[in-house]
Amino acid sequence: MKIHPTAIVHPKAKLADSVEVGPFCVIGEHVSIGKGTRLLSHITIDGWTEIGERNEVHAFASIGGPPQHLGYKGEPTKVVIGDDNVIREYVTVNRATVQGGGVTSLGSKNTLMAYVHVAHDCRLGSYLIMANAASLAGHITIGDHAIIGGLTGIHQYVRVGDYAMVGGCCAIGQDVPPFTRAAGGYRAHLYGLNTVGLQRHGFSVERIAVLKKAFDLLFRAGHRVAEAIRLTKKEFKGQADVAKILTFMEGTKRGVSRVVNVDLDIEFDQEG
Repeated sequence: MKIHPTAIVHPKAKLADSVEVGPFCVIGEHVSIGKGTRLLSHITIDGWTEIGERNEVHAFASIGGPPQHLGYKGEPTKVVIGDDNVIREYVTVNRATVQGGGVTSLGSKNTLMAYVHVAHDCRLGSYLIMANAASLAGHITIGDHAIIGGLTGIHQYVRVGDYAMVGGCCAIGQDVPPFTRAAGGYRAHLYGLNTVGLQRHGFSVERIAVLKKAFDLLFRAGHRVAEAIRLTKKEFKGQADVAKILTFMEGTKRGVSRVVNVDLDIEFDQEG
């Protein structure tokens, strides 16, 4: 274990032998940190926070602070972080509320770029990329392999599905289904599948074609939501990717983002 002499580590904090704590870090009483994790400098880890192995946390990040919630009364709620994450400068990850289940969680192999904010009770999967200054309100769920663009704000209780991509400088007020792409500034809309992202993750041409047909039936055929779901279930029975979208839509609380009838695949293919 390497602890810089200017760091303040509570004697009851649990740090694995190979943890590195850089200059001017402050580690609280109820914190546990797994082997190989590096805290570079000027980092605050507080509250009931559990951090896994081989994470890298950069200057002025704050993890485990109390939730920014008026109903919070000092309860011992948690932040739980997995392995192999990169958490860049000035990132904030707040503890949960009792009302929200008591745990703010972040999976493994994620990249949170500078100034990202993860509010109370958020549940983030693995292999995510959140670009600079993306901000999550409370109770948000984000699936695996999603990308959130810089300066994007997401409303509380919104869900973003697996392999979805949200553009930069967006306001997201409703759910973004798995495999899709959302953009458009204030009140962002869906613009089709995240085709380039799916290709980069090894989705076959045939698999993407099925998803595209299902997307068109769900969102572009002019049916009401319940009818679109019924028809899609019937036509794509046995298709696991399509079933994931349908299950996601049936679980929505805030509704699903609207669709713009413009497909930007050509522009995105050129960019990729």
